[in-house]
Amino acid sequence: MSSSPEESAVVSDKITEDVSMCDADASFIDGDDDKTSADYYFDSYSHFGIHEEMLKDVVRTKTYQNVINQNKFLFKNKVVLDVGAGTGILSLFCAKAGAAHVYAVECSHMADMAKEIVKTNGLSDVITVLKGKIEEIELPTAKVDIIISEWMGYFLLFENMLNTVLYARDKWLVNDGLVLPDKASLYLTAIEDAEYKDDKIEFWNNVYGFNMSCIKKQAMMEPLVDTVDQNQIVTNCQLLKTMDISKMSPGDASFTAPFKLVAERNDYIHALVAYFDVSFTKCHKLMGFSTGPRSRATHWKQTVLYLEDVLTICEGEAITGSMTVAPNKKNPRDIDIMLKYSLSGRHCVVSRIQHYKMR
Repeated sequence: MSSSPEESAVVSDKITEDVSMCDADASFIDGDDDKTSADYYFDSYSHFGIHEEMLKDVVRTKTYQNVINQNKFLFKNKVVLDVGAGTGILSLFCAKAGAAHVYAVECSHMADMAKEIVKTNGLSDVITVLKGKIEEIELPTAKVDIIISEWMGYFLLFENMLNTVLYARDKWLVNDGLVLPDKASLYLTAIEDAEYKDDKIEFWNNVYGFNMSCIKKQAMMEPLVDTVDQNQIVTNCQLLKTMDISKMSPGDASFTAPFKLVAERNDYIHALVAYFDVSFTKCHKLMGFSTGPRSRATHWKQTVLYLEDVLTICEGEAITGSMTVAPNKKNPRDIDIMLKYSLSGRHCVVSRIQHYKMR
């Protein structure tokens, strides 16, 4: 797997690192020993670094810009709600596209910066920045015509901002209103990854001469967010779940989906890899982007789930099974994943259940 050490940090490190930077910035975040994990989620988005990363993700940001700029007929004289506005970039795009008014809602301290950005760009009469949680704020309008949001997390659902978008949809969106993007699809494939698995998992067998293999089980349970080389892909790619954001209920984010991954060559399989696509289907022409390993890299990268077994697979043989995905009961922004898989091949017969926790 081709990546720098920084890119290969486990997903549980990402928010921790961002929070550490936030806490160091006393002018931005007040110290509070009683913060919950949800509080830390919002605090992590108070630091400009995470917004810089997202804004510099050209696939992400240019897609939204193109959707708005190339479909101005959707936004002309419409009232727009930007959920999780961050720096306000999507609100700025909408205002320039002719929106009558944009309400930019941001819970983190970045809302203060967004207000300044809106003012600096002379758009205070069109964009109103509201600081607070969607579930707690009062909008100065009864209904909105469009809800736009960049809510997607790692593995699509990590951080679980989707429910916030659905809450806003049910409370404020007019009957024939638009949710942008309106479709999101999760995919699964399988890869050969012997060298990297050895580096990340087997490493614990001998750490400067000491046996730390007790950590291996925990390491296996933590999905890795990293960039996968498309040459590592051994099987076809399988659609697991498509979500229609304009119609789905919050409970639809919990699901069990079957899969069948057929080998396209003789090889070994060390991990399954998940990625997602998002689509804007209400545009003049279909628009969207993919976070898959065969597409241009994004800050979401891919999510790697290492298998306990090394699977020896021949061309045409299939790994079958199912994946169950659900928000963690204690912290709904985290994800619990249960993977059932089996292979009955010429050189390998295996059936196993593995559990993963995205924290």
